[in-house]
Amino acid sequence: MAKKNKDFGIEKVLKNLGIKKENKGTSTGGKWFATGKVIESYSPVDGNLIAKVTSSSKKDYEKVISEAEIAFKEFRLMPAPKRGEIVRQFGEKLRKHKDDLGKLVSYEMGKSLQEGLGEVQEMIDICDFAVGLSRQLHGFTMHSERPGHRMYEQYHPLGIVGIISAFNFPVAVWSWNTALAWICGDVCIWKPSEKAPLCGIACQNIIAEVLKDNHLPQGISGLVIGDAEIGDLMAKDTRVPLISATGSTRMGKIVAQNVAARLGKSLLELGGNNAIIVTPDADIKMTVIGAVFGAVGTAGQRCTSTRRLIIHESMYEKVKDALVTAYGQLKIGNPLDESNHVGPLIDKDAVKMYENALKKVETEGGKLLVKGGVLKGKGYESGCYVKPAIVEAENHFEMVQHETFAPILYLLKYSGDVENAIEIQNGVVQGLSSAIMTNNLREAEKFLSHAGSDCGIANVNIGTSGAEIGGAFGGEKETGGGRESGSDAWKVYMRRQTNTINYTTNLPLAQGIKFDL
Repeated sequence: MAKKNKDFGIEKVLKNLGIKKENKGTSTGGKWFATGKVIESYSPVDGNLIAKVTSSSKKDYEKVISEAEIAFKEFRLMPAPKRGEIVRQFGEKLRKHKDDLGKLVSYEMGKSLQEGLGEVQEMIDICDFAVGLSRQLHGFTMHSERPGHRMYEQYHPLGIVGIISAFNFPVAVWSWNTALAWICGDVCIWKPSEKAPLCGIACQNIIAEVLKDNHLPQGISGLVIGDAEIGDLMAKDTRVPLISATGSTRMGKIVAQNVAARLGKSLLELGGNNAIIVTPDADIKMTVIGAVFGAVGTAGQRCTSTRRLIIHESMYEKVKDALVTAYGQLKIGNPLDESNHVGPLIDKDAVKMYENALKKVETEGGKLLVKGGVLKGKGYESGCYVKPAIVEAENHFEMVQHETFAPILYLLKYSGDVENAIEIQNGVVQGLSSAIMTNNLREAEKFLSHAGSDCGIANVNIGTSGAEIGGAFGGEKETGGGRESGSDAWKVYMRRQTNTINYTTNLPLAQGIKFDL
């Protein structure tokens, strides 16, 4: 049963996060303004209107850009460890607001409360990571072929980083980018999804406190809320050297073309069509846990959600039966109730895509093992709750090749060696996350080898979803090739420079060239 706002304290949450019933959707730090059209944010949990937001106009965007340019000139001169201190303070503020922000994420987006809180924890974790990284923005030294010369490489801030994020992770993905961009000396302008605008406003209010406390320019953090038109402005703007865009492959291709046309840089995190390979040596219990969570967590609205389960013919019936049994135990309902496993889809458009996908795959020859459907009645008034479905299918089916942001799991059968399963797994245009369930060392190593998974993420004996901050996150092919979060992902937020110093009184030329005057 869906609870009313007052029952889980959403009014208090909004107040604590500085969100009003009517909000301005453009900001530089704590300064709010907007002259665009009004966006209404409805919760997929119960269908209630949460609040209204006046979106950003082109004029508003120009003001944010102007403030960012001014702020960058000051912020880039602050030593990196000092910038790290700002990020540390931001992390502390997030700890203070974790419960409220996690609850807002859950209510506005529809994911479970534990996932909402977990998303805020990811923000805290990336802040911790970035603080340490602020003392490790290292370059390299190398030997020159010319005597009396020293060569080295160093990294400098890029400038303004534009961030376009999706509804499914309405706060975490922004923080992955901003925490690293800030310690690199960049300033950021964020366009959050118009499907979860209040989460963006809440985050901006939190960082504004930190900027004010440290007497820093408010333009270090900018916010523009709007539709694709605002995203196009950012992508085409030569004053924004890097665009980080997370979302669909269709959206990413548009952004990539606009950024490439001006020879800018883009960091793309796009669609996924993630598979788990189940070999004869797999642990059935672990397989079911990983597959079910990967397929139905966040109602299948993760870019790393498990879409395909590639099962060896000798294990197929066992795994199929175990999955059907597990799906029969799933509880669907209000995500703020921790006893429920599956919450709603983001909106009714997503529900239509879910329904169309199931109809299409049936016409292609797919067999519904666990039938889906839209839930109606008490507790499901928003019209966004659907049943997780399992479909027996073939990898070449159009809908199997396509990413549907919903809890639909396709079962695919393979025979022979693990190489055959890997070929099926790689036989899609996306390349984000992948996994293999096996206790066979040879199979695991083959999966991780040059001839194995072609995805940016490849796991053994865990599912496809659930990334840790320390590793670089991203994928290949139509996933876009970008990398965020850990490892050396920080380098994309900086410009690389090679330096040569001559400390002699002569000027020898490279490669022994003679040029005497």
